[in-house]
Amino acid sequence: MRKITKTFAVSLIAATSAFAGNAMAADGAALYTAKMCQTCHGAEGKAPIMPMYPKIAGQNKEYALAQMKDIKSGARANGMSAAMKAMVANVSDAELEAIADYLSKVK
Repeated sequence: MRKITKTFAVSLIAATSAFAGNAMAADGAALYTAKMCQTCHGAEGKAPIMPMYPKIAGQNKEYALAQMKDIKSGARANGMSAAMKAMVANVSDAELEAIADYLSKVK
């Protein structure tokens, strides 16, 4: 009986962690803040801190996602992408997608 309880507890913890990760990934606005995107791109992606940084609010979701994935993988290495590469290094694809979805809806 004890073995079943321990297995159940481990399974419950894993399921809870996966759910929390999925819930966080689904909230692009919270991720935008948690992943420090506003540091360079400004609140809601509307006011970059430097003219060479893009305004990303309202950007097409698929385009924004492709750019972030290309920067993360190294496929895009031009312009200011070197600074961005460090920022997206530990962001999952699901989180990138949630951020891109959020930004595409910002007006």
